[in-house]
Amino acid sequence: MHTETRMCCVVGGGPAGMMAGLLLARDGVEVTVLEKHQDFFRDFRGDTIHPATLRILDDLGLVEEFLALPHTRMPSVTRETPSGPGTFADFSRLRPYGFIAFVPQWDSLAQWDSLAQWDFLDFLHAQATPYPTFRLLRQAEVRNLVVDEGRVLGVRAETPEGLLEVRADLVLAPDGRHSTLRNRAGLEVIADSPRIDVLWFRLAREPDDEVAFFRKECNAC
Repeated sequence: MHTETRMCCVVGGGPAGMMAGLLLARDGVEVTVLEKHQDFFRDFRGDTIHPATLRILDDLGLVEEFLALPHTRMPSVTRETPSGPGTFADFSRLRPYGFIAFVPQWDSLAQWDSLAQWDFLDFLHAQATPYPTFRLLRQAEVRNLVVDEGRVLGVRAETPEGLLEVRADLVLAPDGRHSTLRNRAGLEVIADSPRIDVLWFRLAREPDDEVAFFRKECNAC
């Protein structure tokens, strides 16, 4: 078993985990992000960037570079009704970014020569990589916590090279709704009633077909 020591260990390379790794590295914190998959090419992983997230990217000085990537803008949501189209969500009044930005997903990017650079998670990775205190380790599936006398000292992960133990002063666990570390730590989920429900689905269409439900303004696509 290989053991390494870092100031912070982040479990999960989703939007929260990658952003945490970037912010910590910018402040000079030694941070390792452990991601169980080999890549970020999975559906609905950081493809929808809301106005509030765009403001955060602006605060970090990254929004112009992000918006220079191929993306689609949705300033409003329009739905067809028996009496005609009706708009039930209008983001255009929000300032300074009155739209939701959709970055292309991997299965819709056959036209691009370099797929990885267009995904939001890869964008965050590209921003964090220049910092010497940042490290992303892929194919590292965290299985358990390292605990001594009730104190979390790190995590253990399975990698293609064998078992890895990362000792850290701080362990962050943004590893999803079915968090492995939350279960290992014995933390209970706080049940709450969401104010909205979201249904994701796929609908096949030709490139020139119009989609009445989402009327988007294309930018750099």
